[in-house]
Order: sequence, then C-alpha cells, then structure tokens
Amino acid sequence: MSARPTTLRGVADLCERALVPPERVTQLAAVAARYAVAITPAMADLIERGDAHDPIARQFVPDARELVAGKGERSDPIGDDAFSPTPGIVHRYPDRVLLKLVNACAVYCRFCFRREMVGPGRGGLSPTALAAALDYIRARPQIWEVILTGGDPLVLSARRLKEAVSELAAVAHVKVIRVHTRVPVVAPERVSAALVRALRAREKATFVVLHANHPRELGIKARAACARLIDAGIPMLSQSVLLRGVNDDAETLGALMRALVECRIKPYYLHHADLAPGTAHLRTTIAEGQALMRALHGRYSGLCQPAYVLDIPDGYGKSPIGPNYLSEDGSVVADFNGRWHRYPPQR
Repeated sequence: MSARPTTLRGVADLCERALVPPERVTQLAAVAARYAVAITPAMADLIERGDAHDPIARQFVPDARELVAGKGERSDPIGDDAFSPTPGIVHRYPDRVLLKLVNACAVYCRFCFRREMVGPGRGGLSPTALAAALDYIRARPQIWEVILTGGDPLVLSARRLKEAVSELAAVAHVKVIRVHTRVPVVAPERVSAALVRALRAREKATFVVLHANHPRELGIKARAACARLIDAGIPMLSQSVLLRGVNDDAETLGALMRALVECRIKPYYLHHADLAPGTAHLRTTIAEGQALMRALHGRYSGLCQPAYVLDIPDGYGKSPIGPNYLSEDGSVVADFNGRWHRYPPQR
C-alpha cells in the first residue's frame, strides 16, 4: 500500500516534489527560515510543475523576494497589537472581537498579513490565556459577534473547537460566531461530520468565511467539504485577497466569484493585499483593483460582487475602496459600461 501524501513542510520537500528547482534550494531555505512553509497535498496537486507563474504556486511556494522589504511594509500591517487588550483578543470594532485560538495553519500563504506571528511551534492560547480571553468577552455586553481566527481555527480538533464554541454559546450577549478558515479548500478531508457538529451552537448563528483566491482551489473535494457545512445549516461567505499573477484579471476574478456562488458561498470581501513584509511582488495598485471591480460590475451577477476593502495600516480598520459611480454633487451617475447619465435633483 502506498504511503498517504503528507504536507510539504520545507524547501527540500518542495524540491523533491519538483515544485522548486535544485539550484534554488539554498536561496529559498533562507526564506523558509524566516517565514513558515506548508503546502497540503490538495494544493500541491493543483500546482503546474515547471510553471513559474502558476497561480497556486505563487500563493504557497516561497520566493526569494520575500526577504526584500518594500516601502511602507511592517510586521503588524493592520495594527492587531494596538487593539489586543489580552492575549488572543483583538477588539478594534465596538460590537465584535477576534479570538485567535491558534497560531498555526494548514498552509502558509506567502502574502499572509500575520506571517511574523504564525507558524509551526507558535502554538495557541494556553488554558489560562483562553480563560482570560473568554472573561474579557463575558464582561463586555457590547460584544455581539466573536470571530474565530488565528492562524486557522479549523486545524484544531473537533473536541477543542466544540469546547471553544460551547463557551462562547454560553455568553448571552454573543449572538454570532464567525469562523475564518482556508481548511475546506486546502485540507477538505478535515471537514468531518464531527467538526461540523462542533461548529454549531444552539440559539446562535454560526457563519464560516472561506478564504479562496483562485477558481482552481474549488475542486470536487473542496466543494463537497463546503456542502457539508452548508447542508448542516451553516451559511458560508468568502474572502479573497487581490494578488498579482493570481487573480488580477477580470476573467479569473469573475470565475472565482462564480465558482463560490455555485457552491452557495456569498462573496464577501476582496481584500487589497496588506503591507506585510516581503510581499510587494504580489500586490497590485488600488487603481488596478478598482478597475477590476468596474469590470465585474454589470457583467457578473450581483451575487458575485464582493466589497473591495483596504485594511488601513496601524489598526484603523477596513474601508471600502471600490470605484465610485456617482458624481460629487449627485447629479450624474455612471452605468456599468462607463456611460454617464443625469439623475434628477432630490430637493
């Protein structure tokens, strides 16, 4: 019997699978020493060998340019630390908090905005820290929603997830539990019946937000994993990151959004890539992102339209940065073909 495929966790593993050439191993080892590497079998199988521009490879295979600091880049690009009153909690917005249960992921994205904070051996919240984080939530009745993130919370066992969800479900003022994850696409086998049960809480709304960036990620097994969640009554949304060479053309981005909707997943956010260290080669300009959103508008169903957002550096939160179709005085409005039309005065 052949051995079950395992996650690739180093440059030597990538070389053995022909995902990087031997002559680049030494160079890329320096990248891997600083930023974690992990590519699951599901993602490794999608990469076109020998294609340096493969959109899946660009997301997961290390690149020497990651060691080059770009203008304005910072280790905490969206300012989590400034809004972390206790370990594991980020409280930036009044009615919701992030609860970072774990600092590990099934895969490590080369553009990750928490790349300085996640990786093997980083662990998760200790029982004492988790208790303090839960006490923080219990003591603040304005917290209506708790977002489980990390790392990726779905790398935890079903038992540990159920414990965390149960604790949150017992807090009367917490009405919504949202889970941010990449697991259904990168490790769909983890979405077991036990894990699905662990995410459900009586009299609470649970949402799962899937991170996917390219339509090829939504293969048969990924779609089945998402269906297991949705069929169990857990609505799904998506978040994607706009990435150069991955999804920065209207055809690919539109195909991704359609694939998500076909899976019964509502596109939620398209993130402008954050100013994480060593990621300049993967970022587009905001103008390019706005042009892509214009290209989607009117040509793809309204169900396929995410909000294009920018996380303002230093912790000031997300702002929508999509194109504007209305003149400043409200007298003319553009249609999806770029033609302008007069709109009657309202007063």
